[in-house]
Amino acid sequence: MLSAPLVLGIVLILCLLIGVPIAFSIGIATVSALFVGGVPASFIAQQSFTAVDSFPLMAVPFFILAGALMETGGLSKRIINVAQEMMGNITGGFGIVTILASAIFAAISGSSPATVAAIGSIMIPAMVARGYSKDFASAVAGSGGGLGIVIPPSIPMIIYGVVTGVSIGDMFLAGFVPGIFLAILMVILIYFMAKKRGYKGTGQKFSFKRLAKATKDAFWALMAPVIILGGIYSGVFTPTESAVIAVVYGFVVGLFVYKELKWKDIPKTLISSAMITGSVMIILGTATGFGKLVTMYQIPNKLAEIILGVSDNKYIVLLLITALILFVGTFMETLSIIIILAPLFLPVLTQLGVNPIHFGILLVVGAEIGMMTPPLGVNLFVASGISGLSIEKVSKAILPFVLILIVGLVIMLFVPWIALVIPNLFS
Repeated sequence: MLSAPLVLGIVLILCLLIGVPIAFSIGIATVSALFVGGVPASFIAQQSFTAVDSFPLMAVPFFILAGALMETGGLSKRIINVAQEMMGNITGGFGIVTILASAIFAAISGSSPATVAAIGSIMIPAMVARGYSKDFASAVAGSGGGLGIVIPPSIPMIIYGVVTGVSIGDMFLAGFVPGIFLAILMVILIYFMAKKRGYKGTGQKFSFKRLAKATKDAFWALMAPVIILGGIYSGVFTPTESAVIAVVYGFVVGLFVYKELKWKDIPKTLISSAMITGSVMIILGTATGFGKLVTMYQIPNKLAEIILGVSDNKYIVLLLITALILFVGTFMETLSIIIILAPLFLPVLTQLGVNPIHFGILLVVGAEIGMMTPPLGVNLFVASGISGLSIEKVSKAILPFVLILIVGLVIMLFVPWIALVIPNLFS
């Protein structure tokens, strides 16, 4: 007779291979193992309810709604105008503007797909109009959107904090330098690719006057990350409360200041945000039951023995785990990766002296890269939907960006300072 841990693994892999949605794959695997192990099926219901009954987790639906309101309310458009005045005249300027605007919008939305949608819907057509190929424009927007989960606030960082007990505030602090570092790597890549392909800038000389005008117009949009993040780090409100502030701010600015958010848009925005939130919560609920079962069967301990049998060098172990994260990222959703792998590997890495915040950043960046790789690359689907290109073409075009981000991830793995410099300053 098969043991419960073996059934758990086999059923999960089979479900994923035949294309069962990730939330149901996890749920079916968990129930199958419960049946074999003689544990009541009510276990998964109890664990799922406990998982979503969390105050920090309330930040997730509010950040999703905030991103949607700010996109509809014209904040993303004004952020792009500022970035364009700063970088538009450089070779590959529109591509660089896309990355810069994505980095700024990431400090509002906390979500990669939201960032791709908000910035890509404006910049992909703009790049194509400037003579950029559709596949290159889609790849730039798809990869730039990945900054949405690295630069705080970040929904995956909130989930990591919930499942591991690591301070969400510290995770947010840790995300700044890695986010900027990855943005710089992508800007350098775009510059050289644009130079090779002949993608020129706007031809318009830099003007402080035009930049000042664009900045003035975008003042309320640029103030959003200042208020959201400033409030968290000054202790005025918690990360969860900041998400509510972001919703109210996006609503007021979009409706009454920029007047681009209409009352008729609100039901559609609420419905789309609720649907995204629902899918996140289903995944979180089933994955928490799965994770609890994994712990009950002492799989992390057995895994630790296997990994430590290979090497007790923390960097070699981190390389092996990072390779696994990149692999599973091709077919698993970001939050599922974090919920399942974080409790699985963190005890092993803590034994080896790895800082939980450092591992959290590596996990989030690895999951970010997974959002750009088929078959489950969410960013690819959003960019493909905007440009009208097939997933295959967008996947091929985004490959150089995936490679440069993997290089960045490996650098961060060997240089923990990149992730820990700001948290250490505040500790």
